This record gives sequence, C-alpha cells and structure tokens, in this order.
Amino acid sequence: MRRLVLGAATAAIAITAGCSMLGKQAFQQPVVQLKDVAVQSVGLTGGNLAVKLNVFNPNAYRLDATRMTYSVTVGENVGLATGVVDNRFTVQSGDSTTVTIPVSFSYSGIGAAGRQLMNTGGVDYHVTGDVTVGTVVGNFTVPYSSTGKFTAFGGTTRQ
Repeated sequence: MRRLVLGAATAAIAITAGCSMLGKQAFQQPVVQLKDVAVQSVGLTGGNLAVKLNVFNPNAYRLDATRMTYSVTVGENVGLATGVVDNRFTVQSGDSTTVTIPVSFSYSGIGAAGRQLMNTGGVDYHVTGDVTVGTVVGNFTVPYSSTGKFTAFGGTTRQ
C-alpha cells in the first residue's frame, strides 16, 4: 500500500512539473516600451517625472502582473531610473496597458541626455527588467528588454 501511495505521489509531481514546463514554453514574453515622460515637479537640484511604460500582452490569455522591476537608461548609458512596482495590474489578451513609474532625477544625472534631446530632438532609451505574472498555466517571472528613441514631440519609436 505504501508503494502505491508513493508511486501515485511521484506521478502527480511529474505531471504537475510537465504541465508547468509546457505552459512556460507556450508563454510569450510581454513587450514593454517607453510611452511617455512627463515632468511632475522641478526644484533647484532636480525634479520628479512620471515615466509611462506601455506593456503589451501577446498571449492568448490575460496576464495578472503582481510585480515589475525596471531599469531605464537614456543617451549613452545614463541611468535615469531603477526600481520596483508592486502595484498589481492586468493586461488582457492581445492588449496593452500603461504602467506609470514615479522617477526622481537630478540635473547632473540627466544633463547629457537633456542636451541630446535639445540638440537632436530625440534621445535613445533602453528599458530592461522583469515582470512577475500569474497566468492560467502558472506564475512566471520573465525578463523584458526594449530600446527605442524618445522624441521631444512626445512620441517614441522602437528599434
């Protein structure tokens, strides 16, 4: 009897692990792009921005994100922001949602990127991180990475 119970438990674990592996292989990585940057406040040494990221879900099912880490660099690897968003957000199948990240900056930290924006009308950006999502096939933490160009006219182009 003990062997029968042990065998059934082993089979159940193997089936669960197999389903999780199949689900992870079928999972498509969300696409994260910089959507907009808005100045919230300005002071003597810096200010605060609202950085908006567009998160697209290419999967055939809804994603319930519970955590998102991010690192935004602009220009030639000038760090603009890093952090964690623990606010839950949902992205429907084949749809997008906007996640707003509050960012504090100093003038010395983004001076080169600001000059590039004023001189050329745009600045290159790179957004990386990972997002933890709950899906119908399990929970996953997956990395994302996106590069593009943010223009002075508020638009972005993905590279």
